[in-house]
Amino acid sequence: MEKTEKKKFKLFDAVLAAVCIILVVEAAAPSASIGNSQFFWWIFLLIAFFLPYGLVSAELGTTYQGEGGLFDWVNRAFGLRWGSRVAWYYWVNFALWMASLAVLSTGVIEQAFGISIPLYVALPVQLVFIWIVSYLSNHSVAENAILINIATVFKILIMVALGVLGIYFAVTYGVANPIESPMDLLPGLNLAGISFVAVIIFNFLGFEVVTTFASEMENPKKQIPKALLLGGILVAAFYIFASFGIGVAVPIDELTASGGLLDSFIFFFEGLGVSPIVLIIIALMFIYTLVINLLSWALGVNYVAMYAADKGAMPKPFSIRKKGTDDIPFGASMINGVVASILVCIAPLIELFTGDPDVFWSFFALQIITLLTSYLILFPAFRKLRISDPDTPRPFKVGGGPILLNIITWVPFVLLILALVFCITYPEEEGWFVDWTLLAGTIVAVVIGEVIAFNAARKERR
Repeated sequence: MEKTEKKKFKLFDAVLAAVCIILVVEAAAPSASIGNSQFFWWIFLLIAFFLPYGLVSAELGTTYQGEGGLFDWVNRAFGLRWGSRVAWYYWVNFALWMASLAVLSTGVIEQAFGISIPLYVALPVQLVFIWIVSYLSNHSVAENAILINIATVFKILIMVALGVLGIYFAVTYGVANPIESPMDLLPGLNLAGISFVAVIIFNFLGFEVVTTFASEMENPKKQIPKALLLGGILVAAFYIFASFGIGVAVPIDELTASGGLLDSFIFFFEGLGVSPIVLIIIALMFIYTLVINLLSWALGVNYVAMYAADKGAMPKPFSIRKKGTDDIPFGASMINGVVASILVCIAPLIELFTGDPDVFWSFFALQIITLLTSYLILFPAFRKLRISDPDTPRPFKVGGGPILLNIITWVPFVLLILALVFCITYPEEEGWFVDWTLLAGTIVAVVIGEVIAFNAARKERR
């Protein structure tokens, strides 16, 4: 009898994949730019959002194994129309994210080398960035495990360096953003920075991507909960450590949404008299983590899109497999590349008509909105499946009575809604501010999503 090849994706790989997926290095600086109240938000959201989200993902991921992930759970709970909406927002966020990080990559090069890259050079570089990700995502997660592990090490080094350097500068030169009273740690009356709270929630997302790797794991029922637990602890520690380092050492007014991470390193290295070559090495490591972070998400997002297309919940091209395979989502990978390429090509026009030079943040903010929207129904789906499907064995089951289960369900749900609202509109000293460009992009995404959901429901009725 022919010997079955042993699967390569072990617990160690799963933990590192969880860290690589969830630990988003480029989001550390925007979180720090909230100010001292970031420490309140980190602790509060760790308890109120991160913990419930991890428990829900672990239960659903081990109960309903397969590539469908988030779509499959919502589809089982509320039907194909809602599953279609989730699959759409989950997928489109990735294309937007890829475009935003492609734009960010050329900005990182400019910062590191102290140059200005003309558009006719920047655009080809951004397109190469996009298609490298698209090419790599046409290989299985086991084949890409070594790339993911290297990126995880780079992320950890960057985050630890930010924390250590920040603490050193705070001790040596004094705290840049002093905490004069306990009230400084709490959100104040001026809530202009509250839109960045959505970034902190975004920093915690990605647990369910690990569950889509179940088919390539040796023992997913044991590996998934362990990977989420260990990965979650590591991610929370690295986030808080790096954000603390930036927050205590770098003046808030020197941080930007797109370049804050390298801004921090430039600030540290200039104070220490470190060679510019070190900054270039950090920048190259950072760009590598951007590529592999997208890759690690693509391996989950594309599976979900392909699975949803098989069920009629997404357009048929998403169901196309890589030639010679049954489970590599070639169609989704190519569509990702095409859409992201179109976005970076029109980015200069967006900058021209809106007058906003930070195109990265425009794409990144819209990506956060679509991603948070895709998670809204996750928590009600968890509660619904507990009621409608109680007999399915649950290898990992969240304990507690009805009151605790309702808290786990509805507190994160409400936080997601508030984060979405404050992404688009938030109060300033002069009054309420509305980001009309972001609102317009959100409306377009919703309209397209409703068209896809309508077609999915029509297919389901047939």
